[in-house]
This record gives sequence, C-alpha cells and structure tokens, in this order.
Amino acid sequence: MPIPEDVTGDEIDKDVRQELQSLPKTLAEDVAKNLVMVARLIDEDPEGAYGYSKVALRLASRVAAVREAAGFAAYANQKYSEALAEFRAARRMTGTVDLWPVMADCERGLGRPEKALDMAGAPEVHKLDKAGQVEMRLVAAGARRDMGQLDAAIVTLQSPELASNSVQPWTARLRYAYADALLAAGRVDEAREWFAKAVEADRDGSTDASDRLAELDGVEFVDALDEGESEETPQETETETEAAAGTESGTDVEAEAEGEQD
Repeated sequence: MPIPEDVTGDEIDKDVRQELQSLPKTLAEDVAKNLVMVARLIDEDPEGAYGYSKVALRLASRVAAVREAAGFAAYANQKYSEALAEFRAARRMTGTVDLWPVMADCERGLGRPEKALDMAGAPEVHKLDKAGQVEMRLVAAGARRDMGQLDAAIVTLQSPELASNSVQPWTARLRYAYADALLAAGRVDEAREWFAKAVEADRDGSTDASDRLAELDGVEFVDALDEGESEETPQETETETEAAAGTESGTDVEAEAEGEQD
C-alpha cells in the first residue's frame, strides 16, 4: 500500500521504535511507516488502517507492537475474533495486562458477555492502572446491559471515579455511560443531569453528550441551508403578492380611465 511522502516512520512512539530495533534497518523503517499509517487512519478510515496493519503484520509478525496495532485495526473494523487473537499474541509477547479490557470487549463483540464479566472479576484487573480499571468497569457495565441487566449496569458504574469532581481522560466517557444506562432504565431526570456533567468534562468532543442533552431538552437543530431556503420563500411570496396587487391596481386605473372617456 502507498505511503505518503510526509510519513518518515519517526513519528512512532519511542517504545515502539525500540522494539523495532530488533529488525534490519530498512525493514524496521518500512514497518514503522505502516504503523504510522495505522495510527493516522484508524479513526477516520478504519478499513485503510486495517490494510496497513496487515502489511506491517506480514513484515514483522514477531513484534508485539505490530500485533497490538493489528489487533486495534481489526477491532475498529468489528473483526472481534481476529482482534482478540492479535491481542492475545501481543500479551503473550509482553507479559503485560494492559490489553485486558479491550480483550474483554472483544468477548462482548463476539456475543459472549458472560465471558467479559468473568474477565472483569479476574486477578489481572488488579494489575491495571487507574485508566485500565475504569475501562474494565465500562466493559463490565456494557456486558450487563447486553444481558438485559440495566440496574446491575448502573451499579457497576457507580464508583469513586464517577463521583469525583476531578476531570481525567476517562471522566467524560464514564459519565456518559452512566447517563446512558440511567436513560435506558427510564430514569430520565437523572440521565439528563449526568449527560450535562459529561458535557462539562468532554473537552475534546470524545462523546456526543451535548447532542444527547439537547435531545432530552427538546432542542431541534435546523440546517443552515434549509433555514435560508425557508426564509427566502416568504419573501418571494410577498414579492409575488405585491406584483399581483400592482397588476390589479393597474387594471382598475385603466377601467376608470375608460369609464371617464365614455
């Protein structure tokens, strides 16, 4: 697959670059460039990212960072079985538990929420950092919802991190998930409150909390173009009315003039 000229491979994380040092220099550069493309495209063009991940995988399947990137690219394309296999491979190579939450979410994607819940209660969770533990809580709550256990999902999300006024990278998503679970349970007023709190924490627009809040408030957004067209219509109608009135007035004047001549 083509690599843009502005991609050098130096953009990758230093830890990944260190992993690639085990490869011949030219090969390492090629792999790095493909990994850069995966990272660049994974949000906007998941299919493109997946294509570059397959190239990197073909070039260096024994590098953990490559297996992880391939896992995330497959995950972004909802290829959960493939993603899970890549994440497991990366975990075997590194011995870390960082991928545990996303592996559990792959189990959800494969229609196995019970397995995801089992993973949420596994000893590996205690080895996760705070961000990982919050992510695991989100996955567990999602699994509860998959199983129709709405109240249990709400309870799962109730945590010190949710109650904290401190805004962390995960805060907006946690509040959003809680609001969404409340809404699904029919607790509309509470849901509105937490969507509002999610908006406050969502500094980079990672959720659509503002849209959800507006929807609950009954706010309707009108397309600017449609609004412009609707404004033009009355003006055109008014002009047409005036023209018609002018024609009628002219006809009346002509009639009066003919009457005077008679």
